[in-house]
Amino acid sequence: MTSSSLLPPPSPLPLAGCRVALGVTGSIAAFKAADLASTLRQAGAEVEVVMTPAATQFVTPLTFQSLTGRPVVVDMFAAVEPEAHVEVARRCNALLIAPASADCLANLAHGLTPDMVTLTALATTAPVLVAPAMDSQMWENQATQANVETLHRRGVAFVGPMPGRLASGRTGAGRMAEVQDVIGALRQVLGRNGDFAGRHVVVSAGGTQEPIDPVRFVGNHSTGKMGFAIAEAARDRGARVTIVTGPVALATPYGCERVDVTTVDAMLAALASATSASDALIMAAAPADFRPGSPAGQKIKKAPGQDELTLHLAKTTDILATLPGGVVRVGFAAETQNLARHARAKLSAKRIEFIVANDVTAPGSGFGTDTNQVTLFHRDGRVEELPLMSKYAVALAILDRVAALLKEL
Repeated sequence: MTSSSLLPPPSPLPLAGCRVALGVTGSIAAFKAADLASTLRQAGAEVEVVMTPAATQFVTPLTFQSLTGRPVVVDMFAAVEPEAHVEVARRCNALLIAPASADCLANLAHGLTPDMVTLTALATTAPVLVAPAMDSQMWENQATQANVETLHRRGVAFVGPMPGRLASGRTGAGRMAEVQDVIGALRQVLGRNGDFAGRHVVVSAGGTQEPIDPVRFVGNHSTGKMGFAIAEAARDRGARVTIVTGPVALATPYGCERVDVTTVDAMLAALASATSASDALIMAAAPADFRPGSPAGQKIKKAPGQDELTLHLAKTTDILATLPGGVVRVGFAAETQNLARHARAKLSAKRIEFIVANDVTAPGSGFGTDTNQVTLFHRDGRVEELPLMSKYAVALAILDRVAALLKEL
C-alpha cells in the first residue's frame, strides 16, 4: 500500500512564524547584531529590534529597520502605537539580547528598566536568551558573575561569551558568541518544552573510512548533512541529542553532544554506548559495507611497471542488526536502483520501525545537497512518498513519525 503523507509538509525554515524581539545594547559587538537580525529573517523569524541609546552610538536604528522591515524602538516615550513600551514584550515568542553589556546584565538582575531593552525583558513572559559581550575583566568581576548567577536562577538562558581577542586588544573571555551559535541557542530555548523534551535521541551521520594503509581508505560520498539536520531538528523539539559521526566538514549543532569516529567498528562502539539508555536511534550514517581485510602498516608504494593493485575486502559489521539499544529505531537506505526492493529487504533484516529510502541519483536528492526526496517504508507495510524538501523539513517529518511511535510505548 502506497500513500502520501497525511501530515502537512514541515516548514523548511526553522524559525518560521516565530516573533523574536532582538535587544541591542551598548557594546562594540553591536555590529554583529546586524548580521544576527539578517540571519534570523533568513531563518523565517519576524524580528523587532529594541535598542538602548548607547547601542545607537555603534549601529544606527536605520540599519536594523532596513534589515527587518520594521521600525526600531529606542525611546520608550516616543511611541508610535498605544502602550508600545510593552507591546513588543507581549507579542514576542522570545527575547534575544545580543550583545548584552555588563550594565544590561546588572539592570536585568536588579529589575531596573532605564531603557527599552531592560523594560522589554521585565515585561515579557517569553523565554529570554542573553549573549554577553564585554571586556574579560568586566565579565570576570564578582559583581557581574553574581548577576549572571541570579539570572540563571530565574531561567534566563545564556550563550557565550567566548574566549578570544577583545576590542581592547587583550585576550580573554568576553567575545559575543558567533551568530550561528546564537541562532542555535535560540532554537534550543524555543524548543525546550517541545514534544521531545526529556527524550534522548541518538543520530548517526556521515560515512566511515576503512583504512587500506596509513594514507588511503575505502569510503563513500556521504557528507553527513542529513544526519546533522536531524540532530538540529531533534534539538529544536526539546531532545537531548548525541551525534555519532564519521569524518565530515560540518560544525557541531549548538547544544548537541558530538562523538567523532572513523571506522565502522568505532561507530558501533560509540553507538552502543550512546544508545544504552536512549529513546530513539536514527541511523542516518552511511557506514562502509566492506573494508580491506588486512590494512598495510605502511603506505603501499607503486612498484616499477605495476598497473594493478588488488584489494581483498571483508564484510563489515552490520551496525543496526548488532546494536541492542534504542527504543524506537529508524534506518536509512541510499540506493541507485530498485529502491523499494532494496529498502524492504533492509527493513526486514533489521530491528527498525521504518526505513528512510532515497535515490541518490535523483536531482536534488544526492550526497551533499541541501534537499532530499525520500520514501518511508514502515514495518506494518505502509509506504509514504514525501515530496522534495529541505533536509531540515525531511528531518521534521521523520521526527513526527518517531514522536508518534514514542507516544504508543
